[in-house]
Amino acid sequence: LNAYSTRRRARSTLPSTMSRGSGAGYDRHITIFSPEGRLYQVEYAFKAIKSVGITSIGVRGKDSVCVVTQKKIPDKLVDASDVTHMFKITKFIGLCATGKGPDIRNVVQKARHTAAEFRHEFGYEIPVDYLANRMADNFQVYTQHAYMRPMAAMLMFVAIDEEKGPQLFKNDPAGYYVGYKATSAGAKEQEALNFLEKKVKGENAGNVFTQKETVQTAIGCLQTVLGEDLKAKELEVGVVSNDNKHFRLLTEKEIEEHLTAISERD
Repeated sequence: LNAYSTRRRARSTLPSTMSRGSGAGYDRHITIFSPEGRLYQVEYAFKAIKSVGITSIGVRGKDSVCVVTQKKIPDKLVDASDVTHMFKITKFIGLCATGKGPDIRNVVQKARHTAAEFRHEFGYEIPVDYLANRMADNFQVYTQHAYMRPMAAMLMFVAIDEEKGPQLFKNDPAGYYVGYKATSAGAKEQEALNFLEKKVKGENAGNVFTQKETVQTAIGCLQTVLGEDLKAKELEVGVVSNDNKHFRLLTEKEIEEHLTAISERD
């Protein structure tokens, strides 16, 4: 009896690793909320995206949508043409992905599969808002199973919708998605959002920029938050417009023309 009492007392004096408010242990399990209502592993996914050091910008205009991201070559021996954060999901839907390369590759494959399945089943192209919704559902599942981890990837989908016109959606690792007039992702996300809030404001925000203004607003925002003059080869610029609904990347020559126009304007 005495031995039992001693063991019982010893157990009662052990520190609790999961005590309320301590936060200890909650970051080891993706499926367990902390007492403050946080999922630490999901928050770490957001930090993993920022740690890559890439910033991306998306801006919606009255007849076009533009996404801009940095193009960083990790090694001088790497073929620059194989390094990209811009992807065609269908001919009409573009994706700018920011985060860890392997996770991005997996997400792109799933998005293309979802779009192809939709076209096969219904006979027409998947609407961009429905694709963003499906990918958000997919991301959300990764936050509730212990044998999975969240994807370290932030997605920006762009397209011209037949009914709603230019569309820009952003998905995050928590499974949240929503349409934007302008947005950003990556290392300098908050600084870029502050810049865009000043540029894109008012009742008609996101509905007044021409294609040229849309592209130059996105590039100008990236240059401002990075605090440096960027070269054409350091950027990737993707565009869809009413005139050409196919998602395409601008050539270095076209990017250079926009950079020159921005510098002359400033």
